Amino acid sequence: MTLRLEDLAVGDALPSLDRIVTPEDVKAYADAGGDQNPLHQDDAFARSVGFDGIVAHGMFTMGHMVACVTRWAGEAAFVTRIAAQFRATVFMHERITAAGRVREVDREARSVTLDLWVSLERDGATEFPIKRGEATIHVPDPG
Repeated sequence: MTLRLEDLAVGDALPSLDRIVTPEDVKAYADAGGDQNPLHQDDAFARSVGFDGIVAHGMFTMGHMVACVTRWAGEAAFVTRIAAQFRATVFMHERITAAGRVREVDREARSVTLDLWVSLERDGATEFPIKRGEATIHVPDPG
């Protein structure tokens, strides 16, 4: 799919993207990013400091949010800015869901601003590991 600025409107929803967080994914992220904090790899350590188990990196969760954006925007568009507020921890085997909505379309600048979030269901309530995320996408002129 190629993102077409002409087809976008404020309020349009991005298709949500789900992922189950696994210890293998978090370990691969730690290896790639160099963050070997035992909080992200050692269940006994994470519990000893007050968590319910291994905690996924906040940037791992943000990476999932960015994957949602890039899947929606396609290869031709460029993410020029992304921001997020980390609000809650993510534990192993939880299902995180990234989603978003178009906040602004600037046809002259050929840019789109998105409101983004990552949520999960825990103990019958919705948690937001990323409650306030946003991105700006540049959509090149197709001509």
